[in-house]
Amino acid sequence: MSGAGGDGAADGIAAVCHGIRVPAGPHLGPRMIASMGEGRYEAGEIAGGLAVIPEGARILELGAGAGVVGAVIATRRRASAVLSVEANPNLIPYVRRLHALNGLEGVMSVEHGVVLTAPAPPATVTFHLTGNFLGSSLTDTRPGRTRPVEVPVIPYAALRARFPHDAIVMDIEGGELDFLRHADLTGVNAFVAEFHRDIYGKEGARECMRLLDRAGLKFREDASGGGVRAFSRAA
Repeated sequence: MSGAGGDGAADGIAAVCHGIRVPAGPHLGPRMIASMGEGRYEAGEIAGGLAVIPEGARILELGAGAGVVGAVIATRRRASAVLSVEANPNLIPYVRRLHALNGLEGVMSVEHGVVLTAPAPPATVTFHLTGNFLGSSLTDTRPGRTRPVEVPVIPYAALRARFPHDAIVMDIEGGELDFLRHADLTGVNAFVAEFHRDIYGKEGARECMRLLDRAGLKFREDASGGGVRAFSRAA
């Protein structure tokens, strides 16, 4: 099976994306399923990750979404461990099922929460769910059309201590700027993120670039495209 519908829906598989079997669920619409089956789904993030993340990496994924991006990178790069964090509680069971379907339970795990780097973070934050999970965010970009939920906060310093990692893949709908303002990226040698200028503007995107450069992570234009930016630490 290469895509959506037909026998795939009957056996509980919505699509196969870059070799990863994606379980069916109400979070996947027809267009998204088609893009997965055709290999177009989050193509920039996947390509950027494969370009800068070495084999055997320990990967922190912030914003697991449907679980596809992390699973593709983990498989192709033979990651030693991947911890995915997802704020949308409705997606967690489907991400875990994806891991099980693809034999990744020994490599990948997912936690519910939002990772914050600011000192003395709150215990919880409000996360705004949208009909299409790709648009859910800490920023309410569609007032009156989102559903707020309280999500537990995972302090980044504590996470680093219990899950050391040398690569980060991030798609958190604008939260990347606040993350980078306080993050200690020592030991992180590869960083891939989708930037969201619609939330923090061009100056916010420039600040993200400056913060990553100061952390010793250099922009990889050859591995970037669209809103996705990839960085690697100089040898």
